Amino acid sequence: MAIFKGAGVAIATPFKESGEVNYDEFARLIEFQIENGTDAIIVCGTTGEAATMSEREHMDVVKFCIDRVAHRIPVIAGTGSNCTQTAIELSKEAQEYGADAILSVTPYYNKATQGGLVAHFGAVAEAIDLPIILYNVPSRTGCNILPETAVELARKYSNIVGIKDASGNISQTIKMMTLADGCIDLYSGDDDQIVPIMSVGGLGVISVLSNVAPRQAHEICQKCLEGDFETARELQFKAYPLVKALFSEVNPIPVKTALKMIGFEVGPLRLPLTELEPAHQQLLREEMEKFGLI
Repeated sequence: MAIFKGAGVAIATPFKESGEVNYDEFARLIEFQIENGTDAIIVCGTTGEAATMSEREHMDVVKFCIDRVAHRIPVIAGTGSNCTQTAIELSKEAQEYGADAILSVTPYYNKATQGGLVAHFGAVAEAIDLPIILYNVPSRTGCNILPETAVELARKYSNIVGIKDASGNISQTIKMMTLADGCIDLYSGDDDQIVPIMSVGGLGVISVLSNVAPRQAHEICQKCLEGDFETARELQFKAYPLVKALFSEVNPIPVKTALKMIGFEVGPLRLPLTELEPAHQQLLREEMEKFGLI
């Protein structure tokens, strides 16, 4: 059974002006997501600024999210690392806290070979019982999971069940799904490719857009799941200008600005990320207004 179908939010982490995690506001964000139809919450991923958290802080945020959601929808913990042992330790702790699954990004900067990826993800898979969604985002990590490698992992390890595909390469995605023959669940990692990915067998999206437009992201996915790709395509086109504005600078800079625009006190970004440039703020506000969010 799939971990989830539909739109899972790659949820942002609110910070206080002092730099500490703002758990009160995080609780508000979680409730906003659940009340507005989000199908899963992915905590401490890229959008959650996990790369700037200490390991203790990272896992405290994961635990808080799991406890707050309380099994109402699946919680998928981001536990990837460029260090295999760290990825194992974070994943085991997420399992202890009751996560429904983990999201494990390719080792970044190390630029592992395909054999190295098999060894890395295999070691994580052998250390836990939780379902694992691989995360392929070569534009950030400098490392690409080739179709043959993804399929090898899914066939070799029963708990490697899915992949978040942010490769941006639909030809690669189609090749992977052809080779997989149903052995791996596919999720779009890009909000501007929900319909294309779902048209070739994807089950949904792990979404930045869902932070501010959870109902709309869910609806795009739902229409695809119902086979109504004409309506889904129209909804995708309508969301496209906002999605582009949400990626006018590196994620999560724009989406945290967007969350402030709809009334969430998400606080500052952690360095080396800086606040959204004024011209991009204006563009984002215009697109948020056109989309009916403010």
